[in-house]
Amino acid sequence: MADLSSLFRLDNRVALVAGAASGIGRAGALGLAQAGAITICADIDGEGAGRVAAEIRDNGGLAQAETLDILDEAAIARVVGAVRQKHGHIDVLVSTPAVNVRKPLLQYSGEEFDKVVRLNLKGTFLIAKAVAQVMSEQKSGSIILLSSIRSVTTEPGQGVYAATKTGLVQLARTFAAELGPVGVRANCIAPGVVETPLTQPIKNRSEWYSAYANKNALGRWASADEMAGPIVFLASDASSYVTGAVLFVDGGWTAIDGRFQPPV
Repeated sequence: MADLSSLFRLDNRVALVAGAASGIGRAGALGLAQAGAITICADIDGEGAGRVAAEIRDNGGLAQAETLDILDEAAIARVVGAVRQKHGHIDVLVSTPAVNVRKPLLQYSGEEFDKVVRLNLKGTFLIAKAVAQVMSEQKSGSIILLSSIRSVTTEPGQGVYAATKTGLVQLARTFAAELGPVGVRANCIAPGVVETPLTQPIKNRSEWYSAYANKNALGRWASADEMAGPIVFLASDASSYVTGAVLFVDGGWTAIDGRFQPPV
């Protein structure tokens, strides 16, 4: 049996984190670096990615920053090619970028639909495909896509966002099915309510914020840092037999009803 203390280590592995400038992406980048990975912090916000990479280096880790729009296939090819040329391999991909337009379906415009689907689903596909090609050739690697509790439960105003997050699950499962024979794993993390820039509008409305906190079993929101452990787990040998899975990190949101405490 392998030494359990080393199963979560990522020394000498190269991890590419798309969306690393803030939120869950930043937390994941910091966590991977602490586990020993050489971390490539990529984001459309190049300055933000640079700050996270600098933070990693200031704490003794290895990191570099790249400006990357995951909807730009040429930019993806450039970044993936540069990382491969410099390091020779890419062992982990974490893709976090997403956008949401909260609006009832009957009020959705075609332009708004395209905006959400293009980034959340197409952009994730493009970066995952490019990195998966590298992993397929090296016959190893872990792909981690950020889905959501909205992949299995929705609410008014979340229809298109929820559809994309469900799509990411099936995308990851298909990568798992197609690349499993060559040693590449693909999984999803499905967070619950997490305090990130994307959810700041909810936090600004105390009644809405409290309602979400009270819905889950733990009675609170997650911090972005609480996603780092699950990301490191799926990136590491601790999850060597886990592929095609969805890891819900939601405080019990999808496990319980949560609307009423019966008098038992």
